[in-house]
Amino acid sequence: MSSTSTNDTIAAIATPPGSGGVGIVRISGPEAKQVLSRMFLPLSPKFDNFRPWLMHRGRVLDWNSEALDDVLAVFMPGPRSFTGEDVAEIHCHGGAFIVQAVLESALRQGARQALKGEFSRRAFVNGRMDLSQAEAVAELIAAPSREALRYGLNRLDGLLARRTEALRNELEVLRMQVCVAVDFPEDEVEGMDAPTFSATVAKVSKALQHLLQGSRRARVMQQGAVVVLAGAVNAGKSSLMNALLGRNRALVTDIPGTTRDFLEEACDLSGLPVRLTDTAGLRKAAESIEELGVERSRQKLAEADAIVLVVDGGALGEAGANAEVCPDPAAREVLDSAGSTPVLVVWNKCDLCMPQKFPPRWVQGQTCCATSAFSDTQVEDMAEHLRTLLLSEGETAGEEGLAPNARQTLALEASLAELTALREDVDAGRPYDCCAVRLDVAAAHLAEVTGLSSPAEVLDKVFSQFCIGK
Repeated sequence: MSSTSTNDTIAAIATPPGSGGVGIVRISGPEAKQVLSRMFLPLSPKFDNFRPWLMHRGRVLDWNSEALDDVLAVFMPGPRSFTGEDVAEIHCHGGAFIVQAVLESALRQGARQALKGEFSRRAFVNGRMDLSQAEAVAELIAAPSREALRYGLNRLDGLLARRTEALRNELEVLRMQVCVAVDFPEDEVEGMDAPTFSATVAKVSKALQHLLQGSRRARVMQQGAVVVLAGAVNAGKSSLMNALLGRNRALVTDIPGTTRDFLEEACDLSGLPVRLTDTAGLRKAAESIEELGVERSRQKLAEADAIVLVVDGGALGEAGANAEVCPDPAAREVLDSAGSTPVLVVWNKCDLCMPQKFPPRWVQGQTCCATSAFSDTQVEDMAEHLRTLLLSEGETAGEEGLAPNARQTLALEASLAELTALREDVDAGRPYDCCAVRLDVAAAHLAEVTGLSSPAEVLDKVFSQFCIGK
């Protein structure tokens, strides 16, 4: 794509493949209006020219000047268009043959077939959006849930770009101070003593770490979350999974240890896609088959985006709720091994025992709720707790767009690594001219988020993932 000329006039179908009520062919470039004029026959006798941003009704013609369809056409002059160039659109009936014939007519009238993402790339090149906003366009189109749609829209508004640019500007100011300190070592440069320098770098590093916390949210919203139900045998994990699914997917009996292997099912938590995984109960296995199931349970826990730790409230009772240390060995194992994975502790079978002290003492800050999978008591509340846990970890009000995608995450991580090394250099007393190099590299990685310093091959890779008409 990098070898194509922006002086070309390009055209493509902007609506999805297949038949529909309306199909749109988009044309962009310096000859957009001329191409449209050569293939459009207005129906109004008063028509003398295309009025910008106004729909005109007429017939679209093929290359032999034969009518193809009754259409609406609009001309949008640059730079106030999506691409920043002159743009024309033809809105025809959505039959697959009709739309393709209209596109072919545009190509024969002087336009070139657009490549994948070429419209969005031209918008980026012409300053209509930065790279993070261009990616947000593609993510909005592919959004699998309402939450993904909301986050993508906020990124399209430029929230992530503004935050990373503010951090990059802080590094640029620091770099200028370093240059002054190097050029005029005898003079006192305000704020350039080593402790202050290190503290400023630490401040930016902390902000980057906060941004990176949102990368998990981005993956959860775009790909769905992996949620593992774990706990002791007979705690009610399978019953809880059935209650969340609204159907009997997992086998439930009174015999402890019914689940020998994991079960996975897709679930929707108010617009958030989730893959529920019911695992074998954690205990010392009595036979090799169950032992394999328990080992698989531990593997699934290591892969989870969130863990639903189910405890048997009926068995633990008041004494179990008041204990300083959880008396359930399986629950202790999960809590000790969870690490940074968020855990929702579910006090199941609350119809048998709802303790006066809740949550239990041993929960120690983990999100906790009570439910009864058997009677469907408070299952909806538990589902809402789980959804909130998946989406809100590390998030504060007004930061719904701070969920960097995989490419942006790599750039932020690289910048953070440079700043970490920079702090070590400053604390070790290394010369400031050496420190300036790391500042340059860290700032360049931040600029990759918005595309200010992205090489052509990176842009090619990003825009090649777009659909042809976008």
